[in-house]
Amino acid sequence: MDRECSQLLPSVCAVLADSRQLVADDTFLEKFLDWFKTLTETESSLLLLQENPCLTELITCVLKLKDPSSSTLSFILRLTGIFAASESCFQYLQQRELLISLFGEVGPLSSALWEEASVRSGWVQGVHSMVQHQSALHFLCNCGAIDVIFTMQGDPSLFVASAANQLLVHMLTFSLQSFQTKLVNIKDCDWPVCAQKLIVHIEESLKSNSASRIKQSLKLLTSMFGCCHDLWTEVLWSQLSERIVYLLEEKPVHAWHSLVDLFLSMARSPVFSCPECSLWTSVTCALEHLNPAQVGRLAVGVLKLQECPQAVRIQALSVLLQPMDCVLKAASQPLEYPGLLNRSVNDSATVETLLSCRSSCASLLCQTLAHLEELRYLTYLPVDFPYIPLLQSVVTILQFCIGLATPASCLGNKISRILIGCFRVQRSALDILGALSHRESHSVFMGSVSDILLAYLKSPDTSPTVLKKSFQATLKWLVRLSEAPSSRDHWQQTEQFLRDLFLVLQKRLCSPFWEVRDSALEFLTLLVKHLREKDGFRQVLFSSEVPKLTEDLLEDPESYVRASAVTAMGQLSLLTQLISKMPGIENGNGKEKSIVAQLQEILSTDSEGFPRRAVISVFIDWLKEGHPDVLKDTEQFVSSVLQAVNSDLDWEVKAGGLELAEVFSAQTLGRLGLAACPYAAVSSTATRSTHLSESLQIFCRVKLFEFLFGALCDCDRPVAQKACDILITLKAELCEESSLREGTRAGLSTEAHGIAWLEETLRRWSSCAEPCPRGDADGAGSQDPNGVLLVLRTVDLEGLHRSLNRSSDHIEKSPQSLLQDILATVGTLEDNEADCY
Repeated sequence: MDRECSQLLPSVCAVLADSRQLVADDTFLEKFLDWFKTLTETESSLLLLQENPCLTELITCVLKLKDPSSSTLSFILRLTGIFAASESCFQYLQQRELLISLFGEVGPLSSALWEEASVRSGWVQGVHSMVQHQSALHFLCNCGAIDVIFTMQGDPSLFVASAANQLLVHMLTFSLQSFQTKLVNIKDCDWPVCAQKLIVHIEESLKSNSASRIKQSLKLLTSMFGCCHDLWTEVLWSQLSERIVYLLEEKPVHAWHSLVDLFLSMARSPVFSCPECSLWTSVTCALEHLNPAQVGRLAVGVLKLQECPQAVRIQALSVLLQPMDCVLKAASQPLEYPGLLNRSVNDSATVETLLSCRSSCASLLCQTLAHLEELRYLTYLPVDFPYIPLLQSVVTILQFCIGLATPASCLGNKISRILIGCFRVQRSALDILGALSHRESHSVFMGSVSDILLAYLKSPDTSPTVLKKSFQATLKWLVRLSEAPSSRDHWQQTEQFLRDLFLVLQKRLCSPFWEVRDSALEFLTLLVKHLREKDGFRQVLFSSEVPKLTEDLLEDPESYVRASAVTAMGQLSLLTQLISKMPGIENGNGKEKSIVAQLQEILSTDSEGFPRRAVISVFIDWLKEGHPDVLKDTEQFVSSVLQAVNSDLDWEVKAGGLELAEVFSAQTLGRLGLAACPYAAVSSTATRSTHLSESLQIFCRVKLFEFLFGALCDCDRPVAQKACDILITLKAELCEESSLREGTRAGLSTEAHGIAWLEETLRRWSSCAEPCPRGDADGAGSQDPNGVLLVLRTVDLEGLHRSLNRSSDHIEKSPQSLLQDILATVGTLEDNEADCY
């Protein structure tokens, strides 16, 4: 601890020890604790206490207070725990009987303040910090603290209960960290006293009739097996496994959720990875005794593990597929889809009961569909996956939801009544329907899949969220079909589907609901982006009314829709056929207005930020991909865009303008051979000088530097940071060492300037009408290359870059400042009750 802090510390301790003094902000105490944690990691804790006796006095004074504040007492408990983590400091505090007074039965445990959750939390955290040596464990065993921690597992405060659980895990693992010998039975070995107490408590809780105690112990074991992978954990499991299996065999299984968590935690541990491990016997028992609604998470979890035995994998997959199999058999299906399973893992009557009940049917199906979708994204699934029957069962569920399925049994009739109009199940089924697209063929799609997708897209009863999912699933299938090799007949069938799709899309673009119009535009944008290389797709697209309707939506009253329409038009305009085929909008003079002009008008005049941000994103894409209208006069295009962006108050629009400026500058330098490129020939000095001059003139004509320097002065940090990065890159390309030396010899100022000087220069540029003398940066306009180059050289970009990347509290965040802040705010709580943060 430095001398300044040592001088301030006694005053701070005196404030904290005085119940009449109030610290205005409790975050000061948190920072105070963080500071001492850092100190004790780098310095001797005992030496800190000996050199600063005010700390010991603070603990003593707070203990003597009749009515300390809960925040102060919690702070003292945590602070003492931090110091007691050092064994020498622990002995020092114990000799003064401070530890027993704080963590024993005569301390806060017996006071009225123990009712405060913050005090209990401080007690637990203090003990946790303290348990870093065996002396602390012996102290806790002897003072009765372990029983208190057991009680706190069921604390009404979830934070306290969780902290108590983590503390017990830490105590158990710490007490056994040097115990690596693999023994047959816990009772036959000399385990530490603390570990024995904990294990006995766990065993007694598991044997009790209290559901809460059982869950607390299972949660403790879950955390312990998850963080500790020592050999003794296998010995512990052998002691407890029989009782765990007994819990599984109870009817009903009350702690099933906690049991699933435990098995998943153990299955991920390398200690239990052996296929012959007894854990897998317990997992098999769980798969047999728990119903699919309870055990689905365990089934999908073990399927993700490569160490899982093959027999368990097959059983787990069967558990997940059983609800889908029941649904498939509940409807009239062709003979080629008899079912998904050859045998049933669980009692099929249990699954049918769940599917027959309105309260459980939808939840079971949503959970099952979500788990199966997870498996579809695994790169390796070491079991046979019945793709075609599964796909058919998903389609059947979707048919049930809109009344298209034909029930084949009493169960089918019940499922039909429950699922009709069920949005939750529709969304989940459409998600997995899209996920299954990357495996299946064209013939599968052109059967029931395309029919059900069109049915959902056409149905007036489809909700906006379900419609969005329908569009997403349709897109995935169409993208998959476009990537797969196909015959002419196959593509003709796809074109017919596209014609039907665009007829639906036309109606959706005219929907009275803005969410529907927005989803349709988003779908169209992605469809064009992925299929624009297909001639057949372009022909179907331009034979429809979709492009014209999309253009009309640029004037939609809803800003979200306008933004989506802008993005869609950006993609449509990149199609080469669109230039000649897209109808124009007649303005007041009867002249056709190009799409570029329309989007520039939106950028300049739209009152909402979303459409303007969309426009700048489209312009960036056009510049990158070489849009024909942009290539006609790139300088004019960039200049007009930067001019519009420069006056925009939305920082995201400005950030987009900076990205466009960055792309334009990189393209210009690259075209002239100035930008770094491994394939470009090395230019001669004379050629490079000519190209430098040419590129600088281009940048001045579009007023690039005026825009960048203005953004550098912007009050929004992301804008200024981006501008600074671009300017540093341009400075490296345009301002060579030779030009700097020439400027110095010519007597031009090369003194580094800051933001204030730059803002004054920009004001002069904006008012400059006549060309100014060479080298006069203050007077030269933004279109004068010499003046611009001089400003680029003399602005301290590197210093500004460091300043912009510093955190907002870089000035005052030292320990000394913290102590001064605590003293400065004492007693001001009533005057400053509202914290501005």
